[in-house]
Amino acid sequence: MTVSRLREIPGIGVDKVGDAADAAADPRFLRLENLDTDLRPPEVALEVTRAAIDRDEANSYLPFQGHLALREAACAHVTALTGHSYDPQAGCVSVAGGLNGILNVLLATVEPGQEVVICDPVYAGLVNRIWLAGGVPRFVSCTPGPAGWVMDPEELAAAVGARTAAVLLLSPVMPTGAVLSVEHLDAIAGPVNRHGAWVIWDAAMERIRFDSQLPVHPGAHPDLAARTITVGSASKELRMIGWRVGWVTGPEQIMADIGLVGLTNVVCQVGIAQQAVAAALTHPEADADVAAATRVWQQRCELVLDQLAGYPCIRPRGGWSLLIDAQAMGLTAEEASQRLFSRAQVAATPMTGWGPSGSRYLRLVFANEPAERLHDLRARFDTAFG
Repeated sequence: MTVSRLREIPGIGVDKVGDAADAAADPRFLRLENLDTDLRPPEVALEVTRAAIDRDEANSYLPFQGHLALREAACAHVTALTGHSYDPQAGCVSVAGGLNGILNVLLATVEPGQEVVICDPVYAGLVNRIWLAGGVPRFVSCTPGPAGWVMDPEELAAAVGARTAAVLLLSPVMPTGAVLSVEHLDAIAGPVNRHGAWVIWDAAMERIRFDSQLPVHPGAHPDLAARTITVGSASKELRMIGWRVGWVTGPEQIMADIGLVGLTNVVCQVGIAQQAVAAALTHPEADADVAAATRVWQQRCELVLDQLAGYPCIRPRGGWSLLIDAQAMGLTAEEASQRLFSRAQVAATPMTGWGPSGSRYLRLVFANEPAERLHDLRARFDTAFG
């Protein structure tokens, strides 16, 4: 039996491929299925985490909305990107990772049956949370081209209407690596304000761009700042996946509701992790640290693209992953994934449920394997598909 709120939620697929690769226990496997990275977190984060183990106040539920140092650090971080000030007490709460924050925001802003505008293809975990919150995803197509993925700003704006509760944006988009522009924000500003919709900005990867440009953040847009809710996370940019710490900043009139959802949902965040995230966010070398990690990920991305020249790969403009058009190879994504797994010891995720067009694509994560383990990727693909 499946309750109605789960009927549109097929899962994410990553868990199945990951579990199968774990069960194989074969070190020859390339682990390209999950958004992990082998790059270590900032050293200051490790030091502060070790010290927190011995502090009594770190072993507590309190404060429920997150340690003040973390909220101050998160507000300062978002302010630096947007130019808009947030009150750490009334305009910010911490959450147990970015996706917990996304769900909390959706539960606080979406009435059952309302629409949430989101791009296609996109991470299934975001789509699933829209359904779980009682919303209906309204997909806007993103199309591949020689320079990467492109979404029409006017098509994005046209999707915002009377039934829209929120527009859920991220850039780079996970998993395509598409990057949004000021034109996209200009296009939605009118309809967002006209219909009283929220802009939910998933900031998990916003600085992991391969063009060295600063994020184009809706909180910095003069006509969107008052309608923007930012959900940030330490998992990707800071490589602190296991810490499970994120934050939400936004207008005070909605933050009280988001905080109430948090109290009712996960309750609080990992106590021994919050000060470490605050330290990593505020460290003088924080931006340089993210930039250095991004350069490594970009180099691995270029290596994968070089290895797979001739295969239908779509170039990402940031993030941790790229897509392969399995349909262009005459296969379903499931078939392509299975061939790679069984013939070539490559774990890669088929994107079934990752938006209406997702089922034709296979995702490769390039953030988790060092370059020396990627040099035989072409040979592995040729073995799988030759």
